[in-house]
Amino acid sequence: MRLRQAALLIAAMTLVLAALLLPLARLVQVLAADRALSAAVDKARNLEFLVTSVSQDDLAAAVDQANADLPRYPATVYLPDGTVLGSAQPRTAAVELAARGSSLTAEGDGGWEVVGPVAGSAYIGIVVVRVFVGDEELTRGVARTWTVLSVLGAGALLLAVLAGDWLTRAAVRPIRELAALSHQLASGRLAARSRVHGPPEVQAVAEGLNHLAGRIEDLLRAERESVADISHQLRTPLTALRLEVEATPGTAAIAEHVASLEAAVTRVIEQARRSGAPVAPAACDAALIVAERAEFWAALAEDQARPVTTEIAAGPVLVGVAEADLRTCVDVLLGNVFAHTPDGAAYAVTLTGGGQLTVEDAGPGFSSPDVRRGESGGGSTGLGLDIARRTAQSSGGDLTIGPSRLGGARVVVDLGPPRQPSFAVR
Repeated sequence: MRLRQAALLIAAMTLVLAALLLPLARLVQVLAADRALSAAVDKARNLEFLVTSVSQDDLAAAVDQANADLPRYPATVYLPDGTVLGSAQPRTAAVELAARGSSLTAEGDGGWEVVGPVAGSAYIGIVVVRVFVGDEELTRGVARTWTVLSVLGAGALLLAVLAGDWLTRAAVRPIRELAALSHQLASGRLAARSRVHGPPEVQAVAEGLNHLAGRIEDLLRAERESVADISHQLRTPLTALRLEVEATPGTAAIAEHVASLEAAVTRVIEQARRSGAPVAPAACDAALIVAERAEFWAALAEDQARPVTTEIAAGPVLVGVAEADLRTCVDVLLGNVFAHTPDGAAYAVTLTGGGQLTVEDAGPGFSSPDVRRGESGGGSTGLGLDIARRTAQSSGGDLTIGPSRLGGARVVVDLGPPRQPSFAVR
């Protein structure tokens, strides 16, 4: 924007300066020529007066003195008898016309001639007075004046550009601050606000954006608190269920499931009440977490007579995901296997050393290769795969689905490396 404004200002100022300086430069040229010719005419008139006033000897001395006083305009007096006084110049066509009684100013070789006849003097015939103005006298001082005008024009153009650039930056600065604020809001820093300054229109936009940011922050805060409150309400029946299970002999496995459910609810509450500010980069050992969750689900698979294949690379397999998020991701994928395949259907869990997690089963597979958030063909909420996808994307990876070698569904979660330079394995 600054470059466009500067180009537009330069073009406009160039037109203005050209419209002002070009006529002024031409006027200077005309005035210089007029000044030179006026000086020559004055000198010629003075000599014409002397022709009628003094003798020939005194006239010769007067002409020489006049040329000495003003050598830039050499004067010549042509007497009727052919005598030439002053600057020795041959008779020109203009001099011949003046000898017939005509006063004129004519262009000659290398300049202009101012000639005039003098009659009724002591001389028999017409005396002709000639004053020559050279071309350099017609343009004396013009080049210097044009140079001064050019410098003044360039200075005026430079000052105009600098002033225009300052005004442009003053107008653009608030807009850039608004753009920076929008990027901060997009990155999750909802507490950021913009200064209200600049032109009235920009101030109105800044006030509107600040109001919008505040409104979004209030809505998100209310939503987080609502989710936290609803999740917290689940803890009471879960606590009662856990106490009942602990009081019942032989229910250790059920107690473990209840404890996992309580931990999941606690994570929901903690995540819902996050301020939305950027958190520190996460990292964990995927081999340890996947092995732990695979072993947990293997007990249920044994009860349902499901063949299980587990291939986990030797750890540590460091990925850029928090432990709790990776546990949730694995639980979602394995939970889908148990929820959407019949008892006895086999499944396999594979983790490579590069952080690629694959879960495949021998069930009916996906009804569509494009599974969207909130949509499910299996009677569920449709959020499970989206949770796994967001977990992968948060680490810089992604999730893909397709047919399994076992005949059912295949889900591949590519987990990116941790962003921290070092990671201590627990």
